[in-house]
Amino acid sequence: MSVLVFANATEGKIAKAAYEAIFYAKKTAEKTGGNVTALTYGSVGEEDLKKLGNYGASKVLINKNISDENDQTLTNLTAAAVEQEGAKTVIFSFDPAGKAIAPRLSAKLGAGLVAGAITLPETDGGKFIVRTNVFSGKAFADYEVSTDVKIISLLPNSLKAEATEDEAEIAEFTPEISQGKLKVKELKTRSGDGIPLPEAELVVSAGRGLKGPDNWGIVENLAEALGAATACSRPVSDIGWRPHHEHVGQTGIAIRPNLYIAAGISGAIQHLAGVNGSKVIVVINTDPEAPFFKAADYGIVGDAFEVLPRLTEAVKKFKAAN
Repeated sequence: MSVLVFANATEGKIAKAAYEAIFYAKKTAEKTGGNVTALTYGSVGEEDLKKLGNYGASKVLINKNISDENDQTLTNLTAAAVEQEGAKTVIFSFDPAGKAIAPRLSAKLGAGLVAGAITLPETDGGKFIVRTNVFSGKAFADYEVSTDVKIISLLPNSLKAEATEDEAEIAEFTPEISQGKLKVKELKTRSGDGIPLPEAELVVSAGRGLKGPDNWGIVENLAEALGAATACSRPVSDIGWRPHHEHVGQTGIAIRPNLYIAAGISGAIQHLAGVNGSKVIVVINTDPEAPFFKAADYGIVGDAFEVLPRLTEAVKKFKAAN
């Protein structure tokens, strides 16, 4: 009973979330039996393909002929891999690619789909139950999947992927598939040290408390010292202080970094919905009654114009001494 993982690739690089999905698939296969096969595409290098084996794939299928990221084409490619490998479980990352392809595959195969899983499936008693967050992370929901083929998309940063020295068999996969006719061009944007914001482990964010776009240097300085990506609240992107691809929140990008520093953001529910999966949240605000403090692991009641430069200097001194 094979487990298939769609390993998303961008510009020839495997996404960080894909390694987490493969490790999740490995742990799932230990429960359900069978091996893990990873499916990817494009100009992915040999080293990245080998890393897929390090995280749990026993076989890697790659189609080098597909370089565009047409969702329908990739859906057809994944369906062909499911058939060839006899996969009963298909794992995606809950990222833009997974959100676009997994539902299409679900409809094509008549397979049950659980989107945004946060735990390994429970398989006791022959059942297959997967847990997700609901109500903006305020509660959990358990879904039982009873279809022959089961599809799961894993919420990034839900479990720590552990690498091994295991290797995978690498094989080219070029089935005859129909090409998708609808082509949507996605504008790729990067922040911080070049890491896409959803994959960043450290994020420094700010809101209207910074009073204007000319003051963003103190945010960028701290992000540079930490090696972090930068982000912002929706009002900041709406009024043009920062680009829209930095907007995190319910109507922007949902992120789950290990550390999220928020300066001058009140913490409305819409913003919290996009960041409350962060491992550690640090809030800096002059208002001690700001709602964000209730969700924070650490809070600093103070002026961002004083606190951020001092944090930057502290980080630089720590790095210099270590």
